[in-house]
Amino acid sequence: MMEEYTPLLTNDAVVFGILVGILALVFATSSSSNSFWKKFYRVIPSILLCYFIPAVLNSFGLISGEFSNLYFMASRYLLPTSLVLLTLSIDFKGILKLGPKALIMFLAGTLGIVLGGPMALFVISIIYPEILGGVGPDEIWRGLSTIAGSWIGGGANQTAMLEIFGASPTLFSQMIAVDVLVANVWMAVLLYWAAKPGRIDKLFKADSSAIHELQDKVEKYRESILKIPSMADTMKILGVGFGITALAHLIADNVAPFIGANYPQLSDYSLDSTFFWIVVIATTGGLVLSFTKAREMEGAGASRLGSVMLYILVATIGMQMDLMAIFDNPLYFLIGIIWMFFHVLFMLLVAYLIKAPFFFVAVGSQANVGGAASAPIVASAFNPALAPVGVLMAVLGYAVGTYGALLCGYLLQWVHNGM
Repeated sequence: MMEEYTPLLTNDAVVFGILVGILALVFATSSSSNSFWKKFYRVIPSILLCYFIPAVLNSFGLISGEFSNLYFMASRYLLPTSLVLLTLSIDFKGILKLGPKALIMFLAGTLGIVLGGPMALFVISIIYPEILGGVGPDEIWRGLSTIAGSWIGGGANQTAMLEIFGASPTLFSQMIAVDVLVANVWMAVLLYWAAKPGRIDKLFKADSSAIHELQDKVEKYRESILKIPSMADTMKILGVGFGITALAHLIADNVAPFIGANYPQLSDYSLDSTFFWIVVIATTGGLVLSFTKAREMEGAGASRLGSVMLYILVATIGMQMDLMAIFDNPLYFLIGIIWMFFHVLFMLLVAYLIKAPFFFVAVGSQANVGGAASAPIVASAFNPALAPVGVLMAVLGYAVGTYGALLCGYLLQWVHNGM
């Protein structure tokens, strides 16, 4: 089990100041006319630094996501508000025009995870047969099934797999480390390639015209209503964003427990998860407002404020990643890396066959692996106008998460028991 440690800085006010300072520094340098910074950001996307620098500080014990409540604050308060503000001006019909390839790539990502886990365990067990030596709750397949729950659905699905397959607390804590580190490293790779999707699209001969059409349409609309915001404009934007977030929390706090108590069978779809309802209601609220005059608030910078909140979430996600954890249980991490590699390879193969744009690969993968907290981040790394696509795809993950993870768990058990 990983050793407990106390970071150098434990005051969330101090840590928050550092994170926002990092974001300010990254954006100041990325917009600089200095030739060094221009060359630097041609290679390293700015959003990757917003994510990676907090990870480095966490890895060296200066700050810690484990000791901080900032991720909870950002994911529960800022994320839903940003979803509202980013969807205000979205062209919902344009999203529907993206076609079936988005759904195909999401399902390919799910299947890649379901098959990738057993494949990774099989490969490692050939090289290191002692990995199968656990007994009862310490059998490795039980722990790996919880990763499947997390990577297909989310935290609620992960907890469901823990209850169903009964991994020991020690094994579960080790699997959480594998889950977080491998998933976050893959997210960093996606953020890097999100800045240059054209190379992969060209290789796959993919048609990304519908994506560019949606981006252009939203951007042209924003330009047509652009104005210098007054204090009243900014307060209206924040009032609408946080107001719908408050409504989402109010409904979720009542609906989720009611479903859990009266319709437990619906937990298979994560409908007893408060976070699920918060995300769905906030996104729905933003989409409803996009059909009203409220969408004109985009002209005063609604999506810009939403992006600020999303970048704060990026930084708090980054501080969850401990780069040094890989040395605690290297074999477990090796399984996780092979598993993720298979997932990615399978998605790229499907994308090549159906000529899907890399945007669908990235968002389809992150909608599985990262869920509603990080799928819109990856989508907005391509363009802020595309953030709602990430959310809508992530919601699908909640629906299929338990079933996919159960299938993966049974396959893992089959491999563990000698097929």
